[in-house]
Amino acid sequence: MAERLDRRLPRRRFLLGFTALPVVVASCGVDRPVGGGPGRLRSAAQPAEDGQLTARPGDPGAMTPRTTGVHQLDLDEGGRALLYVPVDHDPRRASPLAVMFHGAGGSAEDGLAILRGLADGAGLLLVAPQSNGRTWDLLIDGYGPDVAVVDQALGQVFAGHAVDPAHLAVGGFSDGASYALSVGAMNGELFTHVLAFSPGFWASGNTEGSPSFFVSHGTDDQILPIGSTSRRLVPKLEAAGYPVSYHEFTGGHVVPGELAAEAMRWFVGSR
Repeated sequence: MAERLDRRLPRRRFLLGFTALPVVVASCGVDRPVGGGPGRLRSAAQPAEDGQLTARPGDPGAMTPRTTGVHQLDLDEGGRALLYVPVDHDPRRASPLAVMFHGAGGSAEDGLAILRGLADGAGLLLVAPQSNGRTWDLLIDGYGPDVAVVDQALGQVFAGHAVDPAHLAVGGFSDGASYALSVGAMNGELFTHVLAFSPGFWASGNTEGSPSFFVSHGTDDQILPIGSTSRRLVPKLEAAGYPVSYHEFTGGHVVPGELAAEAMRWFVGSR
């Protein structure tokens, strides 16, 4: 059995409404961004129903960069997200960045925990939003407040830190993995990589860009059984033309430490 992370991540029952995957599996999106970028921070009051992120990396300097460690970003009321800055980080040198989504009932701290132990060695910036509800907006009423939080958080990070646009990932565990698959494919001109640990579904809709996907799932998962989730999702990703690195392991609804490390090597190894 693969080694597990010391801290168990939140679990939930599979949403039955998403057990039947559409023939064309992808995520919602639009052709081009409508604003954002360094120094232009989306307000939580701005519409985000289309699920599109507007922030883009660029030349930092509009905001003071954060020092090494964990920081709570200054977002609009109701929004919460954490930023982890790795040891020896140089804000002027383009760094890889990953946005990590927690599982249902989890927290921003849980999102950070997925890759935080590996971030220093890779020089990886981590952004971990907190969902506004019990899980991510898409799984409740459709895209909206959580997309706005992610967009605002990225805008702040881009305004203070140089980010490598060729190594910009979105990922998560369980519901967070499903959200990462959906948001990542829809915003494929922003995200180059998607890390999905034990996902449940992939929302259908329009796509853009051509991100690469890393998917892992336990063969003994009782929360999101592999037969009705990843073993159906991965062939659909591949049929859509996406490159996929797929890993099954003997275990349940967890993120094995060795697979988190493998995902990190897959993501940053080409730098």
